Amino acid sequence: MSRVGRPAAGAAAVALTASLPYWLPRLVIALRVRLFARVNGEEGIPAPGREVPVEEFKRVYGHPAANGRSRGAALSDLFWYWLSPGPEVHQEHLEPGPRYDDVARTTRQILAGLSRERWGELVGRCTRRVLDELETRTGGYGARELRVRLRDLMMPVWAEVYYEVVFREPCPRHVRDLIVGNADDVVNALKCTSLRHMDRRDRLTSYLRERLASAPPPVPLPSLLTERERAYYLQGTFFNTAVVQTSEAMAHLLLALATHQGVQDRLLSGEEEDGYLDHVINETLKHFPLFGVAHRITTDEIPRAGRTPIPAGSVLLFNYPEYQRSGATGPQRFDPGRWLSADTRPAAFIPFGVTANRPCPARGFAVLTMRVAAEEVLRRFRLASTAEHTRSLPSRGPCLLIPHTPRRARVAWGPATRAARLAGMRLGDRWGAIPRSVTQLVLGGYMVWDARRQGLCRNYFATAAGDTAVPAAVGSR
Repeated sequence: MSRVGRPAAGAAAVALTASLPYWLPRLVIALRVRLFARVNGEEGIPAPGREVPVEEFKRVYGHPAANGRSRGAALSDLFWYWLSPGPEVHQEHLEPGPRYDDVARTTRQILAGLSRERWGELVGRCTRRVLDELETRTGGYGARELRVRLRDLMMPVWAEVYYEVVFREPCPRHVRDLIVGNADDVVNALKCTSLRHMDRRDRLTSYLRERLASAPPPVPLPSLLTERERAYYLQGTFFNTAVVQTSEAMAHLLLALATHQGVQDRLLSGEEEDGYLDHVINETLKHFPLFGVAHRITTDEIPRAGRTPIPAGSVLLFNYPEYQRSGATGPQRFDPGRWLSADTRPAAFIPFGVTANRPCPARGFAVLTMRVAAEEVLRRFRLASTAEHTRSLPSRGPCLLIPHTPRRARVAWGPATRAARLAGMRLGDRWGAIPRSVTQLVLGGYMVWDARRQGLCRNYFATAAGDTAVPAAVGSR
């Protein structure tokens, strides 16, 4: 290479390296999508999509024949793998029938045991306790600005909340650690940032079996389940899905506030009208829905006016983010004000699913509990973050917590220092996305392959009638 060409090549290499955070993660995500499709096989009818347009989304989703959940879909092996142990009795993955009805009824009864006032008191108390522990662990907030991962900050709150909801007594610290270990392992596997660690999950199962044998909860557990399956039911429904989903919802809400300072200022000023925080929560759920794609298997033909019926046995892929983006006009900005008027409120908004097809059991109090937890955090801190905010949130939500203290007590962290920390956060987040996305590609590919190899769902239905019990070892590894 000539002397003239060497500087040009060096400059090109530097430019390529500097641009990596902007294109490599997106490329890896595209490769992951193609890999998942290839390993799982070509199946599924996207909704909304060419065969199920936006205007038919809710009607098809809510049709009685769109009620199959696991049997007959290759994707089910992957979800059962991620949600082990006990995916065969997980409420969201049970086929319709007596066992599903028994489980769903029990969940409603457990959640209905608390009034809205008691829900608010419980969430506020648990949030304050976790924030108090943070203060003790860091030697007191004082003038310090703390860097946290929002999902990690909130997960112990909801571990305590749902334990007390189930057992009607405060959660012991060692049990909280078991619940957080289980939930964290599940969500990391789902996001493909880590492999499964079944020993962490099995420790919670063992505790629940011992607890149910010695002191069962006040609400009787499903009568059609075995003793082991009742432990799996609690672990999957409350100490997996409920803890993970609510922690993710709170991480999205707090990160949205941290990255939209004007919205946070309106809340902290105390001058906004009552209900504004609820609008912020709805706007967060619009931009960052907790559900990605929910698959359902049709158990009968779904007729449609002017269109070809959807055949029985079809796998319908209901895409929440795509549906909630439909019909939007103008830039997709974060605007809680759109919820102030019925004229601007989005019609395509299903944060907790469709009522006719297994909606989220917590839909009646989710906004209330998120509001209470957010208010407790905002009483103590201003939030600031420069991290990228995506729906999957594999970074767990990096954020600075800035205590509400007089300016003279914050001399250790002046505006320049804070700006430097935020700049470092932005840089670290962008460059951290490179190894993280590669990790997701490699581990995701392995887990898709391993789930297909194990065939937990496929083998379950090959050895058992769809609504009867199966050997306890199914789904444990």
